Amino acid sequence: MLYQNKLKNELFYNSLSTILILSGIVVAQRGVVVFRLASKGIIPNDSILTILVFSLIKYLPILLTLTLFLTILLTLSRWFRDSEMMIWFSSGLGLTSFIRPILFFSLPIILLIGFLSLYLSPWATQKSEEYKAGLKNRDELATISPGSFKESKSKDRVFYVEGFGDLGSKVKNVFVQSEQNGKLGIIVSNEGSRVSTSTDKDEYIVLKKGKRYEVNHENNNFTEIKFNDYGFLVERKLPPIIDVNQVEAMPTALLLLTNTNREIAEFVWRVSLPLSGIVLIILAIPLSFINPRSGRSANIIIAIMIFAIYNNLMGVTQSYINLGKLNPYVGGAIVHVLIISIASYLMLRRNLNLPLLPSKVRNLRLKK
Repeated sequence: MLYQNKLKNELFYNSLSTILILSGIVVAQRGVVVFRLASKGIIPNDSILTILVFSLIKYLPILLTLTLFLTILLTLSRWFRDSEMMIWFSSGLGLTSFIRPILFFSLPIILLIGFLSLYLSPWATQKSEEYKAGLKNRDELATISPGSFKESKSKDRVFYVEGFGDLGSKVKNVFVQSEQNGKLGIIVSNEGSRVSTSTDKDEYIVLKKGKRYEVNHENNNFTEIKFNDYGFLVERKLPPIIDVNQVEAMPTALLLLTNTNREIAEFVWRVSLPLSGIVLIILAIPLSFINPRSGRSANIIIAIMIFAIYNNLMGVTQSYINLGKLNPYVGGAIVHVLIISIASYLMLRRNLNLPLLPSKVRNLRLKK
């Protein structure tokens, strides 16, 4: 039918623009944190993009749920505002007539939210923690950014490398400052290379044709040494330490095999995300009604407040399930039943073109 095709087209373009805007906000917010860590040398510059991608995948289920809610709300609100909805009502359609085409449009997004929540987001969280653990186990030379100073993990050595060559195995214009046994040593060299021993797999940097300056703080003696080859140990290689204990990173199948409150609460949260998307679809339809006296954006503000309260209530029930103070079945259903009851009531009143509050309640308010 005509109204269904028009509705689906407008929902598609609104959803595309909404998810791009929300994703940009999340990337910008997380980017500030990641860039600050990179500027302090806590994480290398080449890991910024990877960490941002993992963060976006982690928050994508909530972003898609909000996108679906706002898309329906904005689309139908425009129809009310431009009196286009009145045309469809006069042709015999009711507000409930829009439920079926909206659900048909939203079904792929709901399935995607469920897939992300149950499988992809835990995987992204696990890979993110493994990636961060791998960064912590990288040797000192691998964490150096060309053209910047870098302090060693032992805090007794400062490196500066102007550039790398041969995929990181060669270094150019090296400066090293170290302090050992009360002596300050400075090494400068035009070039060097990375060398790995065959026995204990230790990593060494061998500098070529450079100078070493040494100052003794006790007697202020100054020594200058020229060398053809000078090697120093970068760091003893350790096996990667990867210990992901976060419940958010556990696969969903593993959560089902455990009976602790912590894992059950996480499973309830993952299932609640696609369920909340379905509930918000029903809620967005009656909330899209615009009262000309209350302004154009009043329903949008109310809807965003309801979305925030809804997600916070899901978080509260998850915490109570984690603490063992709430039955998982009751905690997993009570918030959704509450919101779907409100949505059903609003849908009924709007579909019958009745005020939100019954006449008895309004008369009671007037008497007061």
